Amino acid sequence: MSHATRSYSDIRSALLARRELALLDVREEDAYAQNHPLFAANVPLSKLELEVFARIPRRDTPVTVYDNGEGLAEEAARRLSGWGYTDVAVLEGGLAGWREAGGELFIDVNVPSKAFGELVEAERHTPSLSAEQVKALLDRQADVVVLDARRFDEYQTMSIPQGVSVPGAELVLRIAELAPDPATQVIVNCAGRTRSIIGTQSLVNAGIPNPVSALRNGTIGWTLAGQTLDHGQARRFGQASEANRAAATARARAVADRAGVTRASAEQLALWQADASRTTYLFDVRTPEEYEAGHLPGARSVPGGQLVQETDHMASVRGARIVLVDDDGVRANMSASWLAQMGWEVAVLDEAGAFSEIGAWSAQRPAAPVSERIAPETLRQWLAEGGTRVLDFTASANHIKGHVPGAAWVLRSQLADALRTLPAAERYVLTCGTSLLAGYAVDEVQALTGKPVFLLDGGNSAWAAAGLGLETGDANLASPRIDRYRRPYEGTDAPREAMQAYLDWEFGLVAQLGRDGTHGFRVI
Repeated sequence: MSHATRSYSDIRSALLARRELALLDVREEDAYAQNHPLFAANVPLSKLELEVFARIPRRDTPVTVYDNGEGLAEEAARRLSGWGYTDVAVLEGGLAGWREAGGELFIDVNVPSKAFGELVEAERHTPSLSAEQVKALLDRQADVVVLDARRFDEYQTMSIPQGVSVPGAELVLRIAELAPDPATQVIVNCAGRTRSIIGTQSLVNAGIPNPVSALRNGTIGWTLAGQTLDHGQARRFGQASEANRAAATARARAVADRAGVTRASAEQLALWQADASRTTYLFDVRTPEEYEAGHLPGARSVPGGQLVQETDHMASVRGARIVLVDDDGVRANMSASWLAQMGWEVAVLDEAGAFSEIGAWSAQRPAAPVSERIAPETLRQWLAEGGTRVLDFTASANHIKGHVPGAAWVLRSQLADALRTLPAAERYVLTCGTSLLAGYAVDEVQALTGKPVFLLDGGNSAWAAAGLGLETGDANLASPRIDRYRRPYEGTDAPREAMQAYLDWEFGLVAQLGRDGTHGFRVI
């Protein structure tokens, strides 16, 4: 059956009225990054089961799905309705309909956060120094600290010489230890622009006494200036003293109050979570290590700097309520101050109570089809006998790094096309990193092939742990590698032209925000 449609004007009206909605682009990430509406969240059809319950927790949320004529939206709508979502519609005319109705389209990923960062710099004139200026400071051994506001794994890939990893939400909490002399020049960097702008402005907003500047254009700017990056570094922030923690708490709370962040008690949170008419996200913005050692039941681990950077990915219902929690009053308040300026209704949980749950966060997901699982050793024997085809549903980058020998990489949203390119087999064994995603494809492969289908128990990880050996390379790609958009600011081998084009695009985001007119941002 065909689903109801929802128009561009319907969605625009809801955005302007701050009503809850989820606009889902169900294409693969690379296609999404080429063109999409400002507040569209990318939840690819190929892994809808893994993500949608966490990203759209309330089943009667108005959900609108779209594609660009690939035929994915109707299938996504069918699945969502089958999982109990009661207000699902397809975007009228798809992406082309949005454009024809006058809707603004954006490229890249995490665009609301990036556009907001550009607006912050434009309105607050966030101080910055060029790569050449920072290099000169380092060369003359000036009194300067370089703080990298990205995730630690990103920092390890490439970093500014002498840089220390201090992910964005940690900056206000850790700065007094890292630069105890108020005369020390503080430089904040990321790979491009957004996190260095937000990190620098966080320190400015919090009123730290040091001079602070963003590294203009981040590691991209550093590279374009012909300067050398470090790799594999491991310098990280240390513990904050009680006195410095107390001072940072007071600074962060003052910033949050100025931004209009509200306060929530445990009782208020319980009332919000029981309110069936609103979506409430509960995010723990401390480090993942702190979260796993003990956290509030029901809270999801989203370090604050990444939450500000990737809000659309974590909170895919625009107009929802967000509650943040930490154990120091710094990271939650600073993160909340930015979310409030980005138009979110956001509260900080004061006196959260016992962090009684331990371990990593686990998402709720739909039940997977019942499947017969086989051990890695059984698969090894079957492959030696012949007649078995292994289909690998992991991310393409992971497949290239290592996969079961002979396994074909397939994109689930293009499964039928992939199977047509592969020689027929007597039986199929499905896998991915852990076989979690592969488990959802069992019935689809069975229907398309008419052959017995099995699931590799524990996936590629179990195969490797059994010492059976992995094959590397891209010789067995049965689908196009469109599952991930290659960001011009990641890694170390992006073409200079792509880096410069990315910077030029960021410079134009404020004008695009003005043309779109739905953002609701307010810079304090």
